Amino acid sequence: MARGAERIKARVAVLISGSGTNMAALLYASRAPECPYEIVLVASNDPEAKGLKLAAAEGVATFAHSHKGMKRAEHDALMDAAIRQSGAQWVALAGYMRILTPGFVAGWAGRMVNIHPSLLPKYTGLHTHERAIAAGDSHGGVTVHLVTAELDDGPVLGQTPVAILPGDTPDALASRVLIAEHQLYSRCLARLVTQERDPDWLLARVHELAMALPEVEERPSHGSPGWRVGGKYFAHFNDQHHGTAHIALLVRTDGLDEIDGLVDMDPDTYFKPAYYGASGWVGMILNREGVDWNGVREWLERSWRSTAPKRLTRLMDAADAF
Repeated sequence: MARGAERIKARVAVLISGSGTNMAALLYASRAPECPYEIVLVASNDPEAKGLKLAAAEGVATFAHSHKGMKRAEHDALMDAAIRQSGAQWVALAGYMRILTPGFVAGWAGRMVNIHPSLLPKYTGLHTHERAIAAGDSHGGVTVHLVTAELDDGPVLGQTPVAILPGDTPDALASRVLIAEHQLYSRCLARLVTQERDPDWLLARVHELAMALPEVEERPSHGSPGWRVGGKYFAHFNDQHHGTAHIALLVRTDGLDEIDGLVDMDPDTYFKPAYYGASGWVGMILNREGVDWNGVREWLERSWRSTAPKRLTRLMDAADAF
């Protein structure tokens, strides 16, 4: 699976409320052979949204349910169910004019993106072009960001400034910003859906989790990143070493029997690494779909506890006894 993971396109659901021009830009970008994502669903809170007709004509599954007369959480639950049934792994908001409930957002944390017609953090909400012109700004623009429970907040994935011309009207500025939107959104989405197979991104995630444990130091081992406690290694980062296709985390186990059991049970997640495997280390494959990062955290803690001096583990052992 890890060898083929590079060729699997990420599955994206797009939520719209109107004409869906940004949805169309994402869709047509996805038709390029090298694009790493595909659109598997276009969904809307307005059954009459024009973008639904375009999506259907292009052979993309659609879903629509009006929000009128419904509680916000109830409508979000319907949308969430449709998205998950489609098999989507990511959600892109493209002119979806609904404020999402915290529960919906939490269910797609780190996997839902939005495009907003301003250079955030400036001008969250509506009437962004009017506000930029009234403020005398030299540029308006567009931002793509991860979605959080706060309106138009979340880590910025990309921005494009658009010059404000003398005598500009909000409509004139909006038309140029829309061109920038169509260019920026697909690039940012493509980067986002491939980051989980990027060695630098994976190393950063492992580093963050490992360094959160007590008294850990990072030190290379045979040219690869490693993490130690009490002068002993409890984790290594393996970037396709020894002829494997794996980007992996190596952690300590109870021995060869446990390694064999893990590999037999789930060969898409675990493997016996060259050299390290004979010493009781198992490899967790990271460049694959659906990595359980809570599981990675738990393995790091277990490996750390098997290596750390007793003075560091004594309190943890006592807490586990209750």
